[in-house]
Amino acid sequence: MKTALIAACLALAAGVTAPVAARPAQDGVKVDSETRQAVIRDLGEKMRDGYVFPEVAERTAKALAEKERKHGYDSLETAEAFAAALTEDLRRIGQDGHFGVRYDPAFVPPPESDEAPGADEIERLRRRHEQMGYGIERVARLEGNIGYLDVRSFGMPDFTGPAFEGAMRLLQGSDAVIIDLRSNGGGNAGSVAELISHFFAHGDERHLNDIYWRPTGETRQYWTNPAAETRYTGPVYLVTSNYTFSGGEEFAFDMQTQKRARIYGETTGGGANPGRGVKLAGGFTAFIPSGRAINPITHTNWEHVGVKPDVALPAAGALQAAYVAALQAAANDAEGEDKAEYAALIERAQHGEANLPRWEAPARP
Repeated sequence: MKTALIAACLALAAGVTAPVAARPAQDGVKVDSETRQAVIRDLGEKMRDGYVFPEVAERTAKALAEKERKHGYDSLETAEAFAAALTEDLRRIGQDGHFGVRYDPAFVPPPESDEAPGADEIERLRRRHEQMGYGIERVARLEGNIGYLDVRSFGMPDFTGPAFEGAMRLLQGSDAVIIDLRSNGGGNAGSVAELISHFFAHGDERHLNDIYWRPTGETRQYWTNPAAETRYTGPVYLVTSNYTFSGGEEFAFDMQTQKRARIYGETTGGGANPGRGVKLAGGFTAFIPSGRAINPITHTNWEHVGVKPDVALPAAGALQAAYVAALQAAANDAEGEDKAEYAALIERAQHGEANLPRWEAPARP
């Protein structure tokens, strides 16, 4: 198993990722002036060393230090409040939704060397993926033979690959597939490519995404995986929300630019700069975006602008609209009694009477 993938999971992603590892907040821990100063000093150094845009890192680090010098953080006496304020300032000044700070004394930074992880660490990561359902919330067959896949996150390809294969086997005979990304907060770019691989025929290899990493100056390419076994080449619909972020956005952007799916819902969150978690003074940790996604077709990414849907509508109604569209496409190829059945399903769906999975907007990190 590749060290880069292990490191990615420890940081909550490699490639395109969610902001900071989600652990339970530790309320009530007190912080003093000396700790706040040390955290801001460490944060500035880590940004200058690693943030993907050096000029933004310099400007942001200076602004935080100046606010601290003017006692702008003095009223924040708990670790939770201080971390929340730093996160807000980082995202406002740096204009990057991947920035984040948490109080997390147990945080272990991902390894930077090529040293292979031990068996205990691999097993811990495996259990974590199992507990998260490998990022798959639900696989279902909706009425009218429409497949449905709710993907909440993209973990490490070594673990998620078999889960994606299993899900695609269940969906293989669908007349259309809807992929729900409305609650997807991000993940590993390799895992994004792994799932996309199932939506192109064998032999149809696609260059999906590139990621430039400032610390090494290297650019890594992401392609469909020729070893992906089950392939689905029928119609694909995606549903998105303004919560959809990072790796979830990459999946939508890649499928859209490859002209492989039609997107229904809201413009996504706009985070295309991946990175890693770093340890700061006083038990704090920060997520520093150190990379930049580059689409090989558009030579752009979705940072700040998000992924724009083909059919824009509120996220709460996006699944219903995509389902109706999928049924209509299937009805066009149907005949006789099948066509009449599709017509009845479409009418029910248009009136909100279809039995569709419920969705609630997730809380933002």
